[in-house]
Amino acid sequence: MTSHIGLIGVGLMGENLALNMENKGFCVSLFDASPGKVQRFVEGRGQGKNIRACISIPALIETLELPRKILLMVPAGRAVDDVLAQIVAMLAPGDIVIDGGNSHFSDTNRRVHALETKGLLFVGAGVSGGEEGALHGPSIMPGGSYAAWQRVQPIFQAIAAKVDDGVPCCDWIGDAGSGHFVKMVHNGIEYGDMQLICEVYDIMRRILRMTASEMHAVFAQWSEGPLKSYLIEITRDILAVQDDDGAPLLDKILDKAGQKGTGKWTVATALDLGVPLTLITESVFARTLSSMKDERVSAAQVLSGPALQFSGDRQALIAELGHALYAAKIISYTQGYQLMRAAAQEFGWQLNYGAIALIWRGGCIIRSAFLGRIKDAFDADPELVNLLLDPFFQESIAQSQQALRNVLIASLGAGVPAPAMSAALAYYDGYRSANLPANLLQAQRDYFGAHQYERADRPRGEFFHTNWTGRGGDTASTVYSG
Repeated sequence: MTSHIGLIGVGLMGENLALNMENKGFCVSLFDASPGKVQRFVEGRGQGKNIRACISIPALIETLELPRKILLMVPAGRAVDDVLAQIVAMLAPGDIVIDGGNSHFSDTNRRVHALETKGLLFVGAGVSGGEEGALHGPSIMPGGSYAAWQRVQPIFQAIAAKVDDGVPCCDWIGDAGSGHFVKMVHNGIEYGDMQLICEVYDIMRRILRMTASEMHAVFAQWSEGPLKSYLIEITRDILAVQDDDGAPLLDKILDKAGQKGTGKWTVATALDLGVPLTLITESVFARTLSSMKDERVSAAQVLSGPALQFSGDRQALIAELGHALYAAKIISYTQGYQLMRAAAQEFGWQLNYGAIALIWRGGCIIRSAFLGRIKDAFDADPELVNLLLDPFFQESIAQSQQALRNVLIASLGAGVPAPAMSAALAYYDGYRSANLPANLLQAQRDYFGAHQYERADRPRGEFFHTNWTGRGGDTASTVYSG
């Protein structure tokens, strides 16, 4: 009997995906560059399962049904190219290679083209949900060679998470690297969600002087309402865990955050595409600032700030924190969707934004009840240019923006940083402003660089230069960047 799919890279994610596929009725062949990994797995967690251990890549390829399907679960970057260099010559036209790692979308663009020129099909599949999701049902975002979708769809949708209506959290995203692009945006939004929750937690503990038990109770309440999400639920659970001495374990964890790079990719791509991804950018920088632990400890001894005193209504501020978090979350997703929209225009992708929200409703790290509202928005208007313009989100922001303002007044007054929430409000106020001070900025650019400007009282597309000093003459720059 041949195997339905081969998997190269038997780390914990690879193991769990193999078990997930086998549990759904698929026979899986495994190979890893460290042979001991495969052997330990088939003799341990994979014992008695319909899983084959292979001693080499050629041996794995020989076990696969036609057209062959090979899933790579290896580190992003050179490792993927190294494996492709080994296997491409052994494959036949129509065979499918799937990259299930966190590859940069530009690498996937290149690999799709390179393999298609050889008659092979390449799929870049973003997989979210961590180790637990891989085992029980991740969110899967495949893109690349569309001809591969019919072949991989039964496997992907069988192993993907299912939401309450039974719909799998997996659908075809689009051409080239679009699957990995959407996964990258997912990770950027994840950075934003996590930072927003951290800022709320910081205000609770430093301004309101709440105990871990009190915070746990609030997050427990939020986990049953509009804020219901995986990240709110795990925060609730984290706040309830005690160390051996009975103290909250969270209080003993060093405040120095790590990151694997996908957040930075998201921010860099936003800069390239000219999208104001301000909230997610501040979330990335917040992690960077946290990594400067030793400097911060030294600075805390010499740099002063306001006294941490709160004399207002404690319960009222707690309630406002929930509304502020919801408002900022809306803006975070708004910016993420703006980035996907810009990429679709830049790369010629046909992205189904409602379907993406559906894919994210289960299995992934940012899964939440909130995503159903995003799907509804794009179902109602597939050409929606900004989530804030959807009637539901317009009303939601109208009801919650004052709470966001009040929370930021409290945090600024107490000297407790809330960079992501601050960025959310600044974006909202900027987006709703018919007039911004960029007229002065354009005058400055024209003054020192003759970069020209458009006039508000003339048709758009006409450019002007002023001899501001009387010494510059009439020569203008040939480069205008609007």
